[in-house]
Amino acid sequence: MSKIAKKRQKANALVEITKLYNLEEASSLVKQANTTKFDASVDLHIRLGVDPRKPDQAIRGTVTLPNGTGKTKRVLVLCTPEKEAEAKNAGADYVGLDEYLQKIEAGWTDIDVIIAMPTVMAKLGKIGRILGPRGLMPNPKTGTVTMDIGSAVSEVKGGKIAFRVDKFGIIHSSVGRVSFSAEKIKENAEELLNAIQKLKPSTSKGVYFKSIAMASTMSPGIKVDPKVIH
Repeated sequence: MSKIAKKRQKANALVEITKLYNLEEASSLVKQANTTKFDASVDLHIRLGVDPRKPDQAIRGTVTLPNGTGKTKRVLVLCTPEKEAEAKNAGADYVGLDEYLQKIEAGWTDIDVIIAMPTVMAKLGKIGRILGPRGLMPNPKTGTVTMDIGSAVSEVKGGKIAFRVDKFGIIHSSVGRVSFSAEKIKENAEELLNAIQKLKPSTSKGVYFKSIAMASTMSPGIKVDPKVIH
């Protein structure tokens, strides 16, 4: 049986397993319970009362976190030559088309977000098997398939994130880093939860937010009271 490190023991002792914390308490506690030396991600894990197998309950969307994610997103723009300057001026890290499709087909996925023009989407079919499982496939619903390339890149660089429910009915999303103030973590968490609330499908019956937990990369999970969502 593996021995629990002293740092983790102290972190575990800070968190009451059965208590439901409000967002302010959780945002402060997640900083105290962090055991890493690096600037760990702070994540929310939200279990919804939906059936992801039903198309109208497969929750997905985007939200711009007011305080950003604390991580610089690497953005690839797939576009034709006339849009390349717009993408580069907006801050895209990689811009092009065929050469990047070939790189991805060969296994390159060292990026966080792909933005594509609608007219090039047909070319992405052959690499869908690579992009899909990694959550990199551009989608009009998340604003990553658009002719307004400049705005899309600026939004991603400015803290816009995409979220989607997994097959277990859970949304996992970062809401900042442990270096953020508790107030900034709280504000980001509220923005994400409110965005998810607005997407509640009319066909979803019963409790929508079944459980919410906040944790940093290696901290214990902190249970958040779902009643914090109005």
